[in-house]
Amino acid sequence: MAKVGLEILAMLGFNCTGDLGPWTLYTSARHQLVFYPRVPALNPPTTQQLSQRAAWTAAATAWRALTPAQRAAYELASKRGSLKATGYNLWLFGQVTDRRDVIDTISRQTGIPLA
Repeated sequence: MAKVGLEILAMLGFNCTGDLGPWTLYTSARHQLVFYPRVPALNPPTTQQLSQRAAWTAAATAWRALTPAQRAAYELASKRGSLKATGYNLWLFGQVTDRRDVIDTISRQTGIPLA
């Protein structure tokens, strides 16, 4: 994809991050779009990497299984708590890190019960 095309997507509000076709993209600290040819992994994933990927997959699957009201509660708690994260990010943090104490604290401080 041409640099001009990627910059147009960025101007339209698309946050191009990650692998997109033959390119890897991210936004620099100076808010510039950076891209370079995608480089495949040289080694197969380790057992720890596979375990982490499985944990992220399970957390994302569990998020989709929540009711709309439960997802809305996480979104509202994130906004009311002035977190720099979405409700989905908050859910993922609680699931992947197993830090229920943090989720309970946010729930208590915002007054929103989080399942």
